Amino acid sequence: MEAVSLYTRSDVTQGEALMRVMVADDHDLVRESIGAMLQSDGFSDVCLAATLPDAIEQVTSGEEFDLIFLDYDMPGMNGMDGLNKMLEVAGKCPVALLTGLDSPEMAQQALDRGAAGFVPKTLSTKSMISAAKFMTAGEKYLPLSFMQSKPEKIDTLLSKRETEVLKGICAGQSNKEIAIGLDLQEVTIKLHVKTLTRKLGARNRTHAAMIARDRAIF
Repeated sequence: MEAVSLYTRSDVTQGEALMRVMVADDHDLVRESIGAMLQSDGFSDVCLAATLPDAIEQVTSGEEFDLIFLDYDMPGMNGMDGLNKMLEVAGKCPVALLTGLDSPEMAQQALDRGAAGFVPKTLSTKSMISAAKFMTAGEKYLPLSFMQSKPEKIDTLLSKRETEVLKGICAGQSNKEIAIGLDLQEVTIKLHVKTLTRKLGARNRTHAAMIARDRAIF
């Protein structure tokens, strides 16, 4: 198991509230950068984790936090399932979903499941710190741009054929099996897989299936 990194401010004065936050993300640069910016502006104690099991172990071992940032796409998460697992053990501690995806629909799903916020990794330093302080105060956080937009419906995002191919992927079918079922050439299915993964912002067909499940497309 990867060692847990820990930042602790040395200039905390007596009587000053100790604000503790966990940043769980499998990308070293992202994890450490967010931790450093929070540690420099009000969060006296910052713990880091690279996987969901690491993060859960810190929480269940007795560590208490004022806020937990949880990367949507890191080892152990399996999409929204990981958020559910952390919420179960976090108690009253707010848990924010941290992601590189700009998806208002996904953000709403996270809030519906009990997340304290949906935080894109593209936020500026000032906005990231403001979001963290907002959530530790007991409020829900969404980027303003998300609140001003409407989630894109699947029937306008994917074509009918792409939706059929995505359904086959979610059913665990190979490209060849999907091709047989739709009476198409396998090369055509490969093309549809490429276009639908791009439209969904997915890295590959497996990630596309996870997004489809999280958005309750099928």
